[in-house]
Amino acid sequence: MRITWWGHSTTTIEENGTRLLTDPVLTSRIAHVRRRRGPAPAPEAGQCDAVLVSHLHADHLHLTSLPLISPDAALVVPRGAAKLIHADSGASYSDRCIEVAPGHQLRIGALDLTVVTADHDGRRLPWSAHRGPALGFRVEGSPSVWFAGDTDLYDDLAAEAGPVDLALVPVGGWGPSLGPGHLDPVRAAEAVRRVGARIAVPVHFGTFWPIGCDRLKPELFLPPGDRFREAMAEVNPAVKVELLAPGESTEVVRP
Repeated sequence: MRITWWGHSTTTIEENGTRLLTDPVLTSRIAHVRRRRGPAPAPEAGQCDAVLVSHLHADHLHLTSLPLISPDAALVVPRGAAKLIHADSGASYSDRCIEVAPGHQLRIGALDLTVVTADHDGRRLPWSAHRGPALGFRVEGSPSVWFAGDTDLYDDLAAEAGPVDLALVPVGGWGPSLGPGHLDPVRAAEAVRRVGARIAVPVHFGTFWPIGCDRLKPELFLPPGDRFREAMAEVNPAVKVELLAPGESTEVVRP
């Protein structure tokens, strides 16, 4: 299996000819935040069989990026998202939506997916009535993968998402604060421990930052990746942490 991190929560999971693209943000700006590390992803990033959208926030369901995605790709989205996509982008996009909720299972190409819970506010926000559940995804490949979306720790995490071989786990944010419903580096290490992953790729950090705030709490921009690696070494030193830069890939095999 090949994992590519494009920055923030955008990754490509590729195995046996099937490509899944998570929470695609393929541009250099989201409203008032801009990409501060690495260029916008190359056009190849949009090539996929399906998109997995974890929740409706604009840095995860980024409507501006939809035209940059393969025109025949399925859009696997939280229940309620198709109405938002239809209103913004039209039927050519909403007709491709597969709405899901925790517990749903589906098959995309060679990969089986199970939708799991995420402890996070799933509303579009701000100034929007659109809402849906926040989700994570378990991908049954060789190896198996947990894509967490945005989440905090919750009681049934181990039972729903684990055990897996690889965790794509958020360790930070896109601004100078990290509110409820997120994992910081220490809680992210605990999440990886709970799902039993042997490999972890930290995401959702070190990519976007609000315009004009470059010097505001820089310790929350790049350092979360290294802090997660340190925290993981304390929680379970057997876990291999793959600390990627945007655009880098890693090959993962099941032992």
